[in-house]
Amino acid sequence: MRIIVPIKQVPETDQVQMDPETGTVIRRGLSAIINPLDLYALETALQIKETHGGTIIALSMGPKLAEKALREALALGCDRAILLTDRKFAGSDTWATAYTLSQAIRKCYPIDLIICGERATDGDTGQVGPGIASFLDLPLATYVDRTLGFVDGGLRVRRMVESGSETIWTQLPSVITVVKDIAHPRFPTLKQKLNAKKSEVITWDADDLELDPVSLGLSGSPTRVVKIENSKLSREGELIKATSPEDIDHAADRIIAFLVEHHFID
Repeated sequence: MRIIVPIKQVPETDQVQMDPETGTVIRRGLSAIINPLDLYALETALQIKETHGGTIIALSMGPKLAEKALREALALGCDRAILLTDRKFAGSDTWATAYTLSQAIRKCYPIDLIICGERATDGDTGQVGPGIASFLDLPLATYVDRTLGFVDGGLRVRRMVESGSETIWTQLPSVITVVKDIAHPRFPTLKQKLNAKKSEVITWDADDLELDPVSLGLSGSPTRVVKIENSKLSREGELIKATSPEDIDHAADRIIAFLVEHHFID
């Protein structure tokens, strides 16, 4: 069993800032972590490996700093880590990201399964996993909350749908995206962390992958953010200070009048 888990390094959710000119996330100077939803994909892969054996490859695209996320994946139990890093990748939208990741996955063939987190917390689109499946022309199962075993050369999974859930069978190799209900991510041991620090993280650039230059980075991204606005919560109210019995009576009358005026009471 050969499994690939694409992971992403994202800013802490309370620190996300956007560049108003390019519409991309400003990452410089922010503390970064593995996308929390990718941890469930990693745990799913690790559980499959423990049951059926095999190799897990953690794959990420980003700046050199993203190596930290890959070392965390190695500490959790992944066997190999590959970082796609090149200035040509900067500003990629989900289309360009999925294209780049899919070409790197082709270089890792043969593979049996690609497991992605449902979405990334910095973009919240859920498009990269399906995009990878499209570029590789592979079967896809989204919103998977349980794997039910390998049968007849394929994988049975249960996936969430609007009306509840459904069980489907997908031919291998295939792509699945998983939700949080599928597993409880583990923590690495100190020994695993120390070993991960000494492990090799393979790096590939655009030339290594022989990518089409017109499909890379910001210029190769068909999605455009045309405007960014900070939401503002406006609260207009009336302050009544009650410092005497007369003020209390006035406040009560005003509250009743307000409720009648807005049809909360008759």
